[in-house]
Amino acid sequence: MNLPNKLSLLRIILVPLTLLFMLPVNIFGWQPEGWNNFINSYGMLVAGGIFIIASLTDALDGHIARKYNLITDLGKFLDPLADKLLVISIMLAFINLGRLSAWIVMIVILREFAVSGLRMIAASKGEVVAAKMVGKIKTVTQMIALIYLLFEPLLLKIFGLGFEGYPLEVSAVTIIGDVLIGICVIMTIVSGVDYLIKGKQYLKG
Repeated sequence: MNLPNKLSLLRIILVPLTLLFMLPVNIFGWQPEGWNNFINSYGMLVAGGIFIIASLTDALDGHIARKYNLITDLGKFLDPLADKLLVISIMLAFINLGRLSAWIVMIVILREFAVSGLRMIAASKGEVVAAKMVGKIKTVTQMIALIYLLFEPLLLKIFGLGFEGYPLEVSAVTIIGDVLIGICVIMTIVSGVDYLIKGKQYLKG
């Protein structure tokens, strides 16, 4: 297994590790108090650091594979799988934490299914639907939005006040997070529509 594939595999391994520090443990009512207190106090910081490392591997594996001609069929499978697992898993965790709406994650998942389906149809006809710049921008906006949300609790502690007369939940910190999520949703939709329009020939008949 070459280095880019190892980086993709590492990104997959880092997904459950990130979730471990995001979500308090609750197994059939059993909740380890010490661990959960740590998670509630510092978990997001650790998860944010792990997520940043995982995001960097996403940039590195593709760059190394192209620069040193290490592109393989395994890499073509692992790289997008790792990306989807990383983004969707963290988003699902934020639903559990009450920070994201399920509709947002449904839009992201629908886009991934649609584009993956299009690529499968193209592959069955012996053609490859290459990654487009708008798709890469979509991924970057998703990563930035999720990194921000992971560090949002720290920012709330630092700046800690909502607008005068309003609760903490409507502070500028959370508004910025909402805007970043909104941008990533818009780019998710735009990139999905772009793929479908440019690949419509594969859907005929």
